[in-house]
Amino acid sequence: MFGSCGITRVVNECIGILLSAHGTVENLDDLPAFLARIRRGRPVPQALVEETRHRYQLIGGSPLLRTTREVARKLAEVTELPVFVGMRLWEPSLQQAITEARDAGVTRLISLPLAPQSVQVYHQAAREAAAEVPEAPALIEIPSWGEAPALIDAFVGVIREALARFPESERDEVELVLSAHSLPLRVIAAGDPYEKQFRAMAAAVAARFRNPSRVAFQSQGYDGGEWLGPDLRSTFSSLVAQGKKSVVVAAIGFLGDHVETLYDLDIEAKRLAEEAGLWRYERAPSLNARDSFVTALARVATTLAPSFNGLVRNRGQALNSGIS
Repeated sequence: MFGSCGITRVVNECIGILLSAHGTVENLDDLPAFLARIRRGRPVPQALVEETRHRYQLIGGSPLLRTTREVARKLAEVTELPVFVGMRLWEPSLQQAITEARDAGVTRLISLPLAPQSVQVYHQAAREAAAEVPEAPALIEIPSWGEAPALIDAFVGVIREALARFPESERDEVELVLSAHSLPLRVIAAGDPYEKQFRAMAAAVAARFRNPSRVAFQSQGYDGGEWLGPDLRSTFSSLVAQGKKSVVVAAIGFLGDHVETLYDLDIEAKRLAEEAGLWRYERAPSLNARDSFVTALARVATTLAPSFNGLVRNRGQALNSGIS
């Protein structure tokens, strides 16, 4: 827990924020159990465990949980609301986070997924976890927030950092590839709004640049089948066929560094770009716990959540006028 209920209590009510994320392991011996959760009980091939371990070892482990806790700490300072961290597929679990919130005196808990698309997946997991906690706080669910202006601003900032590595005379010609995690096509066909929401967010980001840009989907699953594309390999080949020489990949589908950025982009995608014939490959930094990202989260939490006795809405107005 970060922050406390003391300054936010109104008529025996306390509002808190639940930051939920996908999850990661800190002990690599937990990988088989973690992968089993991701695969929803389907058998985990030993080759998948070994490959995943290899990737974690190459990047020195995933910083996702540490980063999420740092985001929570800073968000609590900015909003003056208590903030709790729960992982959808690992520890600390959503049930643990909701129990902690209840024990801290929280009565209303803003469910804020650290994934701006398909938020319903995280909200459903939070609802299921809350059902297992006696006298759990009431959940206030944030809608999809990928087009929130402050989030777009944060993405624009890190992409500009990457473009600044190029000579000014070349900068506007560098291709921007805006990437997100792929999903099985059957999930999209079943009605998940993920692709539509991501493309809308990507369009909002691309509109802030003169550079040519396109969308790609990465980190396709182990089991094969049809996945959302185009993937990075075909994207890089297409760029080379069009005479492009340089690319900046901005993984705006990910809010913090994890194996999908530190391995899939910094190692594998860089190799794919070289093999395709691109002269230069750069990746925009992830948002992680940057102040610009924490500002975006604060505005989302305090303006998109349904107000309670005016407290959350009033905090949102203060943040919008007082945070740069």
